[in-house]
Amino acid sequence: MSLSIVKNFYYNDLMKNLPNVIPVFPLSGVIYFPKTNLPLNIFEQRYLDLVNDTYNKDKLMGMVQSQKSDNEVYKIGCLGKISDYQKSKDGRILINLTGITRFKIIEEIENKKLYREFKVDYKNFETDLKSPNNDQDISNLMDKTKIFFKKNGLLLNWREFEKLDDVQKINTLSMISPITNEEKQKLLEAITIKEKVKTLESIISFYLYDANLNNQTIQ
Repeated sequence: MSLSIVKNFYYNDLMKNLPNVIPVFPLSGVIYFPKTNLPLNIFEQRYLDLVNDTYNKDKLMGMVQSQKSDNEVYKIGCLGKISDYQKSKDGRILINLTGITRFKIIEEIENKKLYREFKVDYKNFETDLKSPNNDQDISNLMDKTKIFFKKNGLLLNWREFEKLDDVQKINTLSMISPITNEEKQKLLEAITIKEKVKTLESIISFYLYDANLNNQTIQ
């Protein structure tokens, strides 16, 4: 059996085992990507219930960004696995979520719990579960990002950052860059890594151009 066939079986098995109904933590201003880590400090009762139920079940929960209108959420979020769980003396729970794959919300499921659950679909994001494709030329993006971060006073250990694969680099930059929540959501919804690179480079180029234009105006 060829390696490609073995990989296809592996990915198909992963897809089949992902839950179709998941508990979801809606959070404004937090965009979470596959292959990134997100530390969370949980203190509200509904989310304490969510985390405890999740941890005692399969450790899988969704993160999705809240929209500005009441109770609405974006349709695309990210499934994560609780990779660290600690209880504090004051009742809070500290967790780390490791991103697995994005999902699309199909519909909300009615329940009697304090937290929300949604029926989701993963089929548009199968590449999130596959081995990283490092054939993208991201050198131009990286050069612009370093300038952009420096202009915004953001420090990043670039030597350690270079150890990440290209997908992790792009997802991490998409997550931590000082851009709007709407722009980050657009990056989250980009299907391919090529599309995500193009979108992120376009966003950063706009900010750099705007900053240069403002400097010229002031002078």
